[in-house]
Amino acid sequence: MGVSMLNLGAALPEMFMAVSALALLMLGVFAGKDKAFRTVSWLAVAVQLVTIVLVVAGEGGTAFYGQFTADAFAKFCKVMILIGSATGIIMAMNFAERENMSRFEFPILITLATLGMMAMVSATDMLSLYLGLELQSLALYVVAAIRRDTVRSTESGLKYFILGSIASGILLYGMSMVYGFTGTTNFDVLAETLVAGNLPVGAMVGMAFIFAGLCFKVSAVPFHMWTPDVYEGAPTPVTSFFAVAPKIAGLALFIRVAIGPFGGVVEDWQQIIVLISILSMAVGSFAALRQENIKRLMAYSSIGHVGFALVGLAAGTKDGVTGILVYLGIYLVMNLGTFAVILCMRRNDRMAEEITDLAGLAKTKPLMAAITAILMFSMAGIPPLAGFFGKFYVFKAAVDAGLVTLAVIGLVTSVVSAYYYLRIIKVMYFDEPVEGFDRNGTEMNVIMAVATIIILAFVFFPNLLMDSAAAAAASLFGM
Repeated sequence: MGVSMLNLGAALPEMFMAVSALALLMLGVFAGKDKAFRTVSWLAVAVQLVTIVLVVAGEGGTAFYGQFTADAFAKFCKVMILIGSATGIIMAMNFAERENMSRFEFPILITLATLGMMAMVSATDMLSLYLGLELQSLALYVVAAIRRDTVRSTESGLKYFILGSIASGILLYGMSMVYGFTGTTNFDVLAETLVAGNLPVGAMVGMAFIFAGLCFKVSAVPFHMWTPDVYEGAPTPVTSFFAVAPKIAGLALFIRVAIGPFGGVVEDWQQIIVLISILSMAVGSFAALRQENIKRLMAYSSIGHVGFALVGLAAGTKDGVTGILVYLGIYLVMNLGTFAVILCMRRNDRMAEEITDLAGLAKTKPLMAAITAILMFSMAGIPPLAGFFGKFYVFKAAVDAGLVTLAVIGLVTSVVSAYYYLRIIKVMYFDEPVEGFDRNGTEMNVIMAVATIIILAFVFFPNLLMDSAAAAAASLFGM
């Protein structure tokens, strides 16, 4: 019975990734720092791709005595996380070699962080949740400060570490409160215990603390203060990774915690999520208007996008979760494409990070300008591009759940955010050209092209993402 309860087959992708990370570490140590970086990086990408196959073809079910699940929701989120991580490693290679950052530990840390994220989204117990969360966080603290020779990178890593430690403490305190008042940390038992009208005050306080800790992890307002500084200070490939994989993992965890153990008390947490969503959309939209640094702009943009995604969670319905998953799939592609563009902003072998550096790009690099314009239109949610459908589905779920005011506020903030995306297009097409950028790397060109094709093609083939997202959401609600 003990072996069947362990059910190690459900956790095969995670075990494969853990063993692979250790093997890559040994390879890096024995091959030597200078020689191993690109080899270890490509092998790490191969590990992520093999893990995607294992996730998709996996047997599912629960493992480790009910603390881990490999349901359709977890599989859907893991595939997105792995795509983001693999692309993040590819985007980092040329940058790392040019900027003297080519340490073989970098792809290994990304792999370990990804392992933590996968454990997070499969967690069905407070303890396994925290284990995955800390594995992710510890690796990301080091990654943020990977360039020890620069003050900005060290500062961003230190800020992230200190504030992240506080958030982890808040999360743990919330878990202890819930355990103290319910006597369990298992999500299924909590779901049976916590039903509408029967939520102990102490458990409600614990829930609020858990939500506060999760808000930090997804950089939702008012726990967003670390995001602009870390995004600006960290090396650009690290920023691109932070904007995608950890964000998707954090939101997936948020959904699982809200719908799983606290699914029976939606009325008690709905107003919290509505407030956080409104604040995140407002701050993400209005604070970005004053930004000149494109990485800080993307930081506030990501805060705004988290607000839009939480609109779907506020609905507390299957359609709401489906909307979030569709939104995250589209967000993944848009952000990877945009950060590929930012990584191509290199002049005289130095990174350019100001929006004004894009001036006249349409004349010096017309194809890159066209790709950037499509990405910005999609980020702004302008139809018929994919970004429009992401917002449409979460707003529709909110309206169907009776949250019309929230949907209207989301629409207004979306219009405000369109200004700073369109401003980038204006700078590229109507400002006088400055000195042209250096030649793009092949990897960046491929990533930009693929992202653009997916954004344009979504309007013709939406069901590929929609059906998978609907099946994932249904598994979360036990349908």
